[in-house]
Amino acid sequence: MDPYDSLPARSFWRSAVAEADPTRVAGLWTPAFSLGQDDTIVTAGSCFSGHLGPALRAEGLRWYDAEPAPPGLTEEEGHARHYGRFSFRTGDISTAGVLRQWLTWAFADEMSPEEHTEPAEVWSEGGRHYDPFRPAVEPGGYATPDAVRDARRTTLAAIRDGVTRASCLILTLGTTEAWRDRATGFTYPVCPGTVRGTFDAGRHVFHNATLTEVHRDLSATVALARRVNPGLRVLLTVSPVPLTATATGGHVLAANTCSKSVLRAVAGQLAQELDHVDYFPSYEIITGFPFGGTFFEPDLRSVTPGGMALMTRHFLAGLGLPAGLRPEPRTTLVPSPPVPVRSATREEFRCDDAVLDYYHRSPVPPAR
Repeated sequence: MDPYDSLPARSFWRSAVAEADPTRVAGLWTPAFSLGQDDTIVTAGSCFSGHLGPALRAEGLRWYDAEPAPPGLTEEEGHARHYGRFSFRTGDISTAGVLRQWLTWAFADEMSPEEHTEPAEVWSEGGRHYDPFRPAVEPGGYATPDAVRDARRTTLAAIRDGVTRASCLILTLGTTEAWRDRATGFTYPVCPGTVRGTFDAGRHVFHNATLTEVHRDLSATVALARRVNPGLRVLLTVSPVPLTATATGGHVLAANTCSKSVLRAVAGQLAQELDHVDYFPSYEIITGFPFGGTFFEPDLRSVTPGGMALMTRHFLAGLGLPAGLRPEPRTTLVPSPPVPVRSATREEFRCDDAVLDYYHRSPVPPAR
């Protein structure tokens, strides 16, 4: 008898994938730690993470919104100003470096002086002022530079509140590609000059993080969060949403595969190294080829409501919660329709990097 004789059916490709009904694949996630309906969950990360918190709350979990919208805003106005998407109003955090940056600013008292420098930079245009580190958060801008900094400090206070009270921090990783400031060393969430600001080729430099760098930044982020909240558990996941564009000069398909592979490898490695870190396979659930791209909108980037629902059911099922993988009508997976020219769904505009599609200089060829 060898070790493979006692493996369950889910360990074999033929029984778990090739011969399984794709809509009923089970056992994708066995949690490394328990998480119940009384545990406080906070979420942060790429734009895909903006769906996650509200979806978990709708299923009865205690998702904590540490920076709720002020009174008087309509739901549409609140969404436009990035309230209610993540537990903190940071905007999209797609890279491990930017994530580490936000926590370092939030917990400055835990850092040595050489490790912490709060940014002073503000972008100004048309008489309004914007935060370079979350340029899409306040679409109309702020009245003064001081108002930008005050609003940022409000978000840093929300991060401190959320991280210190949370039972679990869910971090969604989006990409390895980023833009840095030579002068300050800070990393931007998007390339300056796209959403806001002005690009300066002498100052703003592209950087594609290596596996070692992503591991370093994520390890430091988790360590800092645990320093202020020793009981905190961290759940990592990788966004299935592809890159809108790549600055590497290569084909975006290859660049996307490279970027997601690095993130997935680091997430898996940290889950192996640390008992308080786990990985949830949202990337595999949405992009797995047995599903044939069914869970993407026609633009092949935005995740469909059906995909979000399936991911949530797998999450709840892994935790043993009642709504997990509840019986669903048997469905047939249908390929997405052809991609229209410059397709853009309503949800796409909630991803900060979606603006990059408008730099595309040639029409999308018709589908064959």
